Amino acid sequence: MAKDPLFNIVLLCPQIPNNTGNIGRSAMATGCRLHLIHPLAFDLSIKAVRRSGMDYWRDVDLMEHQDWKSFLHSEKPKRLWLFTTKSAETYWNANFQRGDYFLFGSEQHGVPLEVHDWVTQTQGDHARLCLPMEQEARSLNLATAVCTAVYEGLRQLQ
Repeated sequence: MAKDPLFNIVLLCPQIPNNTGNIGRSAMATGCRLHLIHPLAFDLSIKAVRRSGMDYWRDVDLMEHQDWKSFLHSEKPKRLWLFTTKSAETYWNANFQRGDYFLFGSEQHGVPLEVHDWVTQTQGDHARLCLPMEQEARSLNLATAVCTAVYEGLRQLQ
């Protein structure tokens, strides 16, 4: 496990193993730590995760957390950004720093209202970010959204 990850990618209750595998591969390739918050809708040992993560999966800096409260207790994130379709604040306006936490909800449900409230209360409403898209689109693929956020952060730090 890397001592000082570039960013911390946090997936709250991910549902699609292929997305998680792809995100793990991106995390490994960019020096990020991947946090998976249970419950997961799949077993991490299934082929889809390993296939999407390819032979990189064993090298992913991975932490699992029993639930949202366990994550907060163990990590105590100082700077956390929630990526959500329920914000008008674009990620272009964020000033990312090394070690920041990027939080993404499940593919089907996003994040619960209490998590939105926690982010607003502890980080400020400016920490709820969206990736701009046409109004007809409900959302982007989770792996695509994560990769977009991480590479914007990487661009800012270079």
